[in-house]
Amino acid sequence: MQETNKERFFSVELKSKASLKNVTMTNGGQENVLVEGTIGELLRAEFAEGIILEIVGSNGVLRINLTEKEIQRNQKQEMEV
Repeated sequence: MQETNKERFFSVELKSKASLKNVTMTNGGQENVLVEGTIGELLRAEFAEGIILEIVGSNGVLRINLTEKEIQRNQKQEMEV
């Protein structure tokens, strides 16, 4: 069954609040949300369970549901343009 939901989910897990630089959520008319920090020095980047790109740093981990096949397809489309 082909997945029809195009949304991408992410999580950022930091070892310490000290690695968090900025979190901004406005109460006004704008819907913007900004999360900034550092995961530190890159330790590894790999696809976990084949469906989650996991970037591991010395200070934390960034995860997004994105497959290697989707990245390759996107790169191929960009080269064709």
